[in-house]
Amino acid sequence: MADLWQVTLVSPPYHTLTYERPPHFPQLVPGLRVIVPLGRSHRMGVVVGPADKEGQDRPEGMVFKAMIWPLETSPLLDSAYLDLAANLATRQMASPGRILETLLPRGLRTAAVTFRVDRHVADRPLPGSIRPAELARLTGADRQALMELWLAGRMRVRINAKREEEERFVSLVSDPPWAVRPNAKRQIRILEHLLDNGPQSLFSLRHALGEWAVETAAKMEGAGLVSLGELTADRLAEVDAGPGPCVGREPPAFVLTDEQRTALEALRATMDGAGGAHLVHGVTGSGKTILYLELVRACLERGRSAMLLAPEVALAYRVHRVAAEHFPGRRILFYHGYQSPLKRETAFVDAAREGEPFVVVGTRSALFLPVSDLGLVVLDEEHDESFKQDERLAYHAKEVAWFRAERGGGLLVLGSATPDVKTFHAARSGTIAMSSLTRRVGESVLPGVELVDISSLAGSAAPFAPATEAAIRQTVEQGRQAIVMLNRRGYAPLMYCLDCGETVRCSECEVGMTYHKGRERLLCHYCGQSRSYPLLCARCGGGNFVPMGEGTERIKEHLEELLPEGAKVLRLDRDATRRQERLEDILGAFGRGEAQVLVGTQMISKGHHFPDVTLVAVADGDLGLSLPDYRATERTFQLLVQVAGRAGRGLEPGRVLIQTRNPGHPIWRDVLSADYAAFYEREIGRRRLFGYPPFTRLALVRISHPADFAGAAALDLLGRVLAERARELGITALGPAPAPLAMLRGRRRFNCLFKGDDWGRIRVLFAHLVQANPCPTKVRLGLDLDPLTTL
Repeated sequence: MADLWQVTLVSPPYHTLTYERPPHFPQLVPGLRVIVPLGRSHRMGVVVGPADKEGQDRPEGMVFKAMIWPLETSPLLDSAYLDLAANLATRQMASPGRILETLLPRGLRTAAVTFRVDRHVADRPLPGSIRPAELARLTGADRQALMELWLAGRMRVRINAKREEEERFVSLVSDPPWAVRPNAKRQIRILEHLLDNGPQSLFSLRHALGEWAVETAAKMEGAGLVSLGELTADRLAEVDAGPGPCVGREPPAFVLTDEQRTALEALRATMDGAGGAHLVHGVTGSGKTILYLELVRACLERGRSAMLLAPEVALAYRVHRVAAEHFPGRRILFYHGYQSPLKRETAFVDAAREGEPFVVVGTRSALFLPVSDLGLVVLDEEHDESFKQDERLAYHAKEVAWFRAERGGGLLVLGSATPDVKTFHAARSGTIAMSSLTRRVGESVLPGVELVDISSLAGSAAPFAPATEAAIRQTVEQGRQAIVMLNRRGYAPLMYCLDCGETVRCSECEVGMTYHKGRERLLCHYCGQSRSYPLLCARCGGGNFVPMGEGTERIKEHLEELLPEGAKVLRLDRDATRRQERLEDILGAFGRGEAQVLVGTQMISKGHHFPDVTLVAVADGDLGLSLPDYRATERTFQLLVQVAGRAGRGLEPGRVLIQTRNPGHPIWRDVLSADYAAFYEREIGRRRLFGYPPFTRLALVRISHPADFAGAAALDLLGRVLAERARELGITALGPAPAPLAMLRGRRRFNCLFKGDDWGRIRVLFAHLVQANPCPTKVRLGLDLDPLTTL
């Protein structure tokens, strides 16, 4: 009787199919990657289990295709990892194969491979290299001989992709404006593409721009416009390559405070028990990182591996340095989505390797490394929206971490000074444990926070009130440093035509285009469309424009004019750090005192420790407060408290100035005192009243169609189906209604909100909409469970 196994394909059509194990194959184990035939092609699949179930009869006369070859001698993925993929598939209403395709690095999910054979050890003539199609045609004896070589490690896999092109990255060497002729359109296109998307491999550049891009990039390197080589995100070789910079030295010593000691004991009790989630609610500067390191040490001593995750790559680098310093000699894997394909593949395989327990440091994607015995997962700044991914596979790192910790009996630590309201509610209700750190470590204290009323500045070109300007100038004159935050990049959010009153708008998104003075371009921050400036008005043909509002570029320019001669101002936002090494350069220069003021977006609000910063000024504290989103108040409170925490972290006391046009808003009482508990009580009462999470399960269905498509009939049909089915399922459904961003990338957008008490019924309702869609080729439907934004 044939030995039948189920194999999940990790490429279209993503089905789980039944294949026969050939006689020359070793015994199979779930999680093994294998190459299988599909039609006239070959695909990579993952063995998920035997096909025969006890008492189940096989169909008579059915012939099963045989697997071709394994891609490893021991499974890359274990049963727990397959359970994780199955859980994500259920959550996202997707096939497990589609999930695995997303989780596996590119080189580990392809069947385009060649097997290299050591012929000199064979007792029969065999090829030196062989492809899957040739393996399928070999006789049984030759296959058996090759399998013996494979199991002896004398036959290895090589990916057929152009690895040189995948590993050679094109990076900018300078910020705009560039010394390029206006008619050098291909060079300008490459430069703009790199500025918008960051360093790109030659492979990606060829795919995005065309065959010409590789040759043009090579010429641009010779002209000093770009560099070709290793990805700049991987340039910290001294950290990435080894166990840590202090091998052979004792890790730095520190003394825990009473609060830290109490919290550590509670966390260790959870770790030694059945595991579970534990919130560490600690004010900024209270020493949460020290707790994490002590927990990692305890986890390693218990023979289990640990993960330390940060919301952004820059913060992950710092965590990695600290971990390497505190655990000399230990294996530390560093993993994030901006690494080169080969680096990610190597780390993925290394994580599955058996041996001593180790530490993983990275961003949210590190959660999908196949660590077999995971005893600890730490999500620092757990409230941060960067832990949620909306593209491709929509998931929240917190939910994935919870699943892994629960299944493995591990400890999940959620740390924040301003926790997610739902997380804090779970702690208050006893669903998860909580430890509090109410005081800063050392002599520093929380800064004083003051409001500055700028309602009288309406119509003024000045971004700061006189009191704010005086405080910044005084701080610089005293030899101290200041941080100025405005969560809006660019020079001005709108360009206004003085001749006809029209603003320049994106044709694809129907929103105002932001003026970027340094690039001499207008950009749409939603789809990336750009236009050179100066330009003529599309409505009247005039060229008399004036910038309205301000972004970080304009704030920096204003401060350079305001401050004494010799004072230096740096800018930290996504535009200033397109070249990845610039992020480290800017933070390093400010940390060394080479600049007196740092202007930036929310990037400056988390994780940074500058002891000489005694003043933080927020240029527009109301920004984002009135967005049509139920989390707008929570998001604003978190951002302001976090950025306020950058002040007064040294010996000198700190001061925080928040400019507002609405000083009577209830949020300011809580921000001024950094009183999270008071904010929480007010916010949780509002959500209880209006039926928002955590008192209901909320899902957002996004419907879109091309702008030139007559979609009214389809929307009407979907609306009728939604109303009928929602009533049957006991779900409150709103919509379809135009989204706040009603058009994006040339598509009209509509939102539906589902409120219910069961995720299963919400998924069933979405499935009814998908089935009722009258034009799937034009009308797209997307499901976002527990959305962080409804824009």
